[in-house]
Amino acid sequence: MSIEVRAIDKRFGAFRALDQVSLAFPTGELTALLGPSGCGKTTLLRIIAGLEYPDAGQVLLDGEDASARHVRERQVGFVFQHYALFKHMSVFENVAFGLRVKPRAQRPSEAQIREKVHALLDLVQLDWLAERYPSQLSGGQRQRIALARALAVEPRVLLLDEPFGALDAQVRKELRRWLRRLHDELHVTSIFVTHDQEEALEVADQVVLMNKGRVEQQGTPDAVYNEPASPFVYGFLGNVNLFHGRVHEGVLASGDSALPAPDHASVRDTVGIGYARPHELDIRPYAAGGAGIPARLRRARAIGPLAQLELERADTQDPIEALIPDETLRQLGLREGDTVLVQPKRLRVFVDGIAH
Repeated sequence: MSIEVRAIDKRFGAFRALDQVSLAFPTGELTALLGPSGCGKTTLLRIIAGLEYPDAGQVLLDGEDASARHVRERQVGFVFQHYALFKHMSVFENVAFGLRVKPRAQRPSEAQIREKVHALLDLVQLDWLAERYPSQLSGGQRQRIALARALAVEPRVLLLDEPFGALDAQVRKELRRWLRRLHDELHVTSIFVTHDQEEALEVADQVVLMNKGRVEQQGTPDAVYNEPASPFVYGFLGNVNLFHGRVHEGVLASGDSALPAPDHASVRDTVGIGYARPHELDIRPYAAGGAGIPARLRRARAIGPLAQLELERADTQDPIEALIPDETLRQLGLREGDTVLVQPKRLRVFVDGIAH
């Protein structure tokens, strides 16, 4: 099923949760709605589901306006963060629930229900827990049962609201890999909400970055990470170093250093900020007059094959974080307190919040 939202507005009192949001979600793909708390991602998900109604705008399902359709008519499966399983029902009965409450004319026979429930439990690899109750399951097992229950009614759209938010880090990692494999088998159009950028980049086909009720960027994980459209996206997706200064005719003057900003050759004496991720910095021994930003090494620690360096600029005292191969650190022979030159291998400069 194709999903599209057009010019969606939603207010809660004086708070504008969604501001003219328009998006198309690719059919059969897994899309992540990513952003900080309060950015509008869960509100948008609930509007698509029919659990909330927009103040203005349209929700289109397969090209038809579904804005006024009740949630039961949208053929949507919904998985919440806190499982929402019926505590008094066994795992089997929880998964069967959506099938048993269908109108009599659409309800499968008892034999068909039993066959389907066991097939779904097998799909989520928990058929052996059919007779247990939610209180006897781990958090990860409960979430997989909640997903099986959502799939039982054969939804045309699967919506997941922070599905792994209540789980510890190791279980989250296992379940998101499992969700990706499951989606590759089913190919049901899916949207999931998360504030975890690593989760979104690892699992999704498409990522939608939201901020203050608006869409900042939509694209593949690779595109949004490597080609951020705004300072917000740059800062939200992983660690980033900021180099403040003024841009004039293709150069960012930051502290005592001049950094290249060739995309801004026509800009004259304007405030700008350069962005570079820790792995995009080149570290060399200090040499007077050498190219780069002089910085003092405050701390170095190896993380497997990589070394994380905490540095302090000599001119502005701003912190810099660099990530280099551990082998390079050993070859440089650096000690804490040494002065080095930091040269961005890739610097994205924004002037007035725009990268030209």
